[in-house]
Amino acid sequence: MSFKIYTKTGDAGETALYGGKRIPKDHVRINAYGTVDELNSHVGLLIAHIEAGSGPVLAKAETDLILLKAAQSTLFTIGSQLATPPEKTLSIKPVGDGKVKILEDAIDRMDVTLPALTSFVLPGGSIAVGQCHVCRTVARRAERCVVALDHESPIDATLIKYLNRLSDYFFTLSRALGHWGGLQDLPWHPEV
Repeated sequence: MSFKIYTKTGDAGETALYGGKRIPKDHVRINAYGTVDELNSHVGLLIAHIEAGSGPVLAKAETDLILLKAAQSTLFTIGSQLATPPEKTLSIKPVGDGKVKILEDAIDRMDVTLPALTSFVLPGGSIAVGQCHVCRTVARRAERCVVALDHESPIDATLIKYLNRLSDYFFTLSRALGHWGGLQDLPWHPEV
């Protein structure tokens, strides 16, 4: 089965949800799943930056590359759930608490190897570390968009929890990638 890239059906500023219902492209639901899609693209770029690395960082990131690729699939599932209006049923397995637990376990695994966090950390140090922070901030925005949608139309609370934990995971991964590459955190020093 092939899909046509352009349909011209959205030229007037509306798009179709799963099931065919049409809504404006600036609707809170479209903003929610569009931001999740944006996050997925940033995760793909993060994967490419990590895979382009070498040495100890690449070797130590092997488990996280698997996790990141699985997260991309989960984000696609979340987008599909968000694109489904409440009156329709989507025939794919929903995101469960087990996916949240995987992220928590990964955070704990990396956290025990990292120096104690004593200040806020500035993004940067390497391209991959910086991209982790981009993923972190877009995940937070996606979470806010899904919360906004939840105010209008109830959303499975696990989706919000997953996005929240995914953001925490990106922060921890940013520190781990830096540490594995021999970089120190870039601490924020407020001006006084």
